[in-house]
Amino acid sequence: MNQPEFDLLVVGEINPDLILSGGVEPAFNQVEKLIADAALTIGSSAVILACGASRLGLKTAVVGVCGDDVFGRFMQTEMAKRGLNTDHLIVLPGEKTGLSVILNRVTDRAILTFAGVMPLLASEHLPEALLKKTRHLHVASYFLHTGLQPGLREIYAQARRLGVSTSLDTNWDPQELWQGVHDLLAVTDIFFPNEAEARSLTGETSPETAAVRLAQLSGCVALKLGAAGALAQRSAQTARCPGLPVQVVDTVGAGDSFGAGFIYGYLRGWELSQCLQLAVACGALSTRRRRHQRPTNAGRSPGLSQIERNKPVCRTSSMN
Repeated sequence: MNQPEFDLLVVGEINPDLILSGGVEPAFNQVEKLIADAALTIGSSAVILACGASRLGLKTAVVGVCGDDVFGRFMQTEMAKRGLNTDHLIVLPGEKTGLSVILNRVTDRAILTFAGVMPLLASEHLPEALLKKTRHLHVASYFLHTGLQPGLREIYAQARRLGVSTSLDTNWDPQELWQGVHDLLAVTDIFFPNEAEARSLTGETSPETAAVRLAQLSGCVALKLGAAGALAQRSAQTARCPGLPVQVVDTVGAGDSFGAGFIYGYLRGWELSQCLQLAVACGALSTRRRRHQRPTNAGRSPGLSQIERNKPVCRTSSMN
């Protein structure tokens, strides 16, 4: 049997981020305020995860829609620098690429997003022939892709029939309706919510209880807890890792770096606790620099050796 061309196929939004840093809150009435820094950088949950996976050595391709405009060309150039396969991008002349403006406060942020062509991504952009080229399929920012939502469950089911594992990171629902996710989790091998998303999806205030409930719907839940680390739930097995004590400069994209690390371990058949250890280390280490200052070289993360030295100790337990 031929080896798949890619380890990972990442599907999602293709947009840059304009990151404004300095802890300043905007005010209307034409009030002008000064900020500490501004940077236009590679953005979107999908592409940030893809970059992290590529730097860990996974052969990674990206599927998404962008316009043939300055932001779309910026993203194509930056993805190429990071070793991502972009052969399956859909570039639409005359359309506008999306953009997120991030007001960054080091450990928290507000996000204003212009969707642009994001809703035009559709199931027809993921034919069976493309699914056969990968070992794993990841979809990011589910709620932004209204054109993809109707056919996504069948795409995941088809992928699994082909022996392709699946993962999902919905990110926040701008409408706060949280519809469609529970049905999709039935064909999802790994689900990556953060604490606020898990709470919104389950109504549970305890992350442990939310993880158990979500794991009953999916294969595995890797729940991001920010500075407190993360926990993972698979059937009756639980793993918990504390956060790493690092000097935080910028948390934007840390959750996506976490996902890249977890998928790397999953594809190598690691134990749940090992996958979670690597994920927490990748997420934490990504916060030590501003995103536009992070290395672009594919296949050379801060190195797995450095990540191994920084991995937290995980606790594991089983439900009786």
